[in-house]
Amino acid sequence: MQFTLKNALCVAIFSCICLFSQAQEAYFEVKLWEQGLPNTNGSDSGGYGPDEVNYKPTMRVFLPQKPIANGKAIVCFPGGGYAQTNPERYGETWAPFYNKLGIAFIVLHYRMPKGKSAVTISDAIEAYKQTKLHAKEWGINPDKIGIQGVSAGGHLASTLATHYQEKLNFPFQILIYPVITLQDPYTHKGSRDNFIGKMPEPKLPSTKASRQAYLQAKEKYNRLKNYYSNELQVTARTPRAFIAVSDDDRLAMNSILYYAALNKNKVPAVLHSYPSGGHGWHINTKDDKFAFAGLVEAELKAWLESF
Repeated sequence: MQFTLKNALCVAIFSCICLFSQAQEAYFEVKLWEQGLPNTNGSDSGGYGPDEVNYKPTMRVFLPQKPIANGKAIVCFPGGGYAQTNPERYGETWAPFYNKLGIAFIVLHYRMPKGKSAVTISDAIEAYKQTKLHAKEWGINPDKIGIQGVSAGGHLASTLATHYQEKLNFPFQILIYPVITLQDPYTHKGSRDNFIGKMPEPKLPSTKASRQAYLQAKEKYNRLKNYYSNELQVTARTPRAFIAVSDDDRLAMNSILYYAALNKNKVPAVLHSYPSGGHGWHINTKDDKFAFAGLVEAELKAWLESF
């Protein structure tokens, strides 16, 4: 057969497609709550998928090659200020790193709280339960499933670590420039407002009944603000932690407060602070890869292999 320029072009295109396919991490999706949602944020009557406005929660499961799988798994909660999730950018970019270490990586596209924190928390708990339920099928050791949270997802992860550890009993948490506290001046106000709702304001004109209602609403708000300031909820049962943040991140004190609480309670923890990078960096993107990505990967790899 004569090898023409057209043949050569076709071969080249096919080779590029194959290389591109090999470079992508293969995944499959798992739908949560198919038998019916346990609660609602008022914007979850749509279908499963990437719809940012009206959707039900899904997990994307990235499994390592069987020869190198070591049984460990991580359920990841992406960030987005509890206003949105960007699972591709703030979750899935970590999948190649973990899969090369033999670790399964599961990214949750959770529902937004819209002031109803129980909605988002229930999705996170269910994602962890589903991962444990499918552990044997996915080649995972059910006792080696940890969690990861990025930015506001770090608040969600630390919420599970401090409020639901007795129920879930997971071995470790990885927090990447996390939101932790709901207290001023260090909180991320948008995340707080979206998670527990905004500070109530008194109704005008004022009456005795409206003042009483306002005081009750304010008391409830402050109670929730303290309850979900997770640095205040750490105990000796809180799982070991890896925390990574940039020194020039305006939310850096969240990481410091949480590490201090873990240390005070004798929970094994490490805090890595990098000279620059701000908030929202990534380790595996071509356009804006974090300058210290290699260091993060090396330190995280060493930490994961230390227990």
